[in-house]
Amino acid sequence: MSKSFSPPTLSIGEVAKRSGVAVSALHFYEAKGLIRSLRTDGNQRRYPRGVLRRVAVIKVAQRTGMPLAEIKDALAALPDDRAPSADDWRTLSTNWRDELDARILRLTQLRDQLGDCIGCGCLSLTACPLRNPGDALSAEGSGPRLLERKNG
Repeated sequence: MSKSFSPPTLSIGEVAKRSGVAVSALHFYEAKGLIRSLRTDGNQRRYPRGVLRRVAVIKVAQRTGMPLAEIKDALAALPDDRAPSADDWRTLSTNWRDELDARILRLTQLRDQLGDCIGCGCLSLTACPLRNPGDALSAEGSGPRLLERKNG
């Protein structure tokens, strides 16, 4: 009889211990489609060793403030049968760098304009540089126009 070769796998406890991520977080990542497991005949989760690098990528991306949906989209472009490589990481980080730079710019502008906002208490939306820059909303008529503006 010949034995079929199966690559070594890790239990969820081993992944948690080696990655420093809680078992509940691994369950969450799997439910969101960020990582995948195999199931044994006894229905126990087994993860390929490459999941450790995927979890590391997820954690780094989360630290930058990247939403899980964007992390999932980025990881979907990688093959499931291997750990992300240095080239994969270079591609991911280059794409994320532009978004991170834009977020830093928005936060810097917010920080710099915040001092003017605190004094007004949002009583004067015509003068608010954060909610109504340049009184752009006056062209839409009187009264409230928005609670949150997307992308801005």
